[in-house]
Amino acid sequence: MCIPESYRRQIAKIHRELGIDPDYGRSRHLRLQPEAQVLSDAGTDVFGRPQQLAPDAEQAWETLKTAVAREGIELALVSAFRSVDYQRRLIERKLAAGQAIKTILAVNAAPGYSEHHAGRAVDVTTTGAEPLDESFEGTRAFRWLQERGSEFGFTLSFPRGNPHGIAYEPWHWLLR
Repeated sequence: MCIPESYRRQIAKIHRELGIDPDYGRSRHLRLQPEAQVLSDAGTDVFGRPQQLAPDAEQAWETLKTAVAREGIELALVSAFRSVDYQRRLIERKLAAGQAIKTILAVNAAPGYSEHHAGRAVDVTTTGAEPLDESFEGTRAFRWLQERGSEFGFTLSFPRGNPHGIAYEPWHWLLR
């Protein structure tokens, strides 16, 4: 994947402005994520907001969702594509609320490094689980994803003890 130098400079500038270490990607073992240029409608999330994914990810998501539903399990979107600007605003809001950048980066990837930028990541939930909460780990939906998600191309990005310094996120799945 060829990332334009202008994009790299844009991300470096945002990182400087937010107080993020210039070596963030390398030290966290995270790849710079290109921002998706073509997106498809992925329906609405659990909050009623429209969501988008890269076309192949949207198709894979629909296929996975249909397969899991056949087994009587509901799987719902919490979040899909996020722009670099959205990620930046998310971090700015947390900084304004008094959170330290180190604390924020333990739960949110820095702008430019979120898998959501490429439109290939989904945050999911199911009935009985709070969105973006570890309680998702105890659900039938999570067990199904662990057992069968890879059949549809999805993998868990941030398991416990991951090398990226990001908290365990049983709800975050990436189309590889």
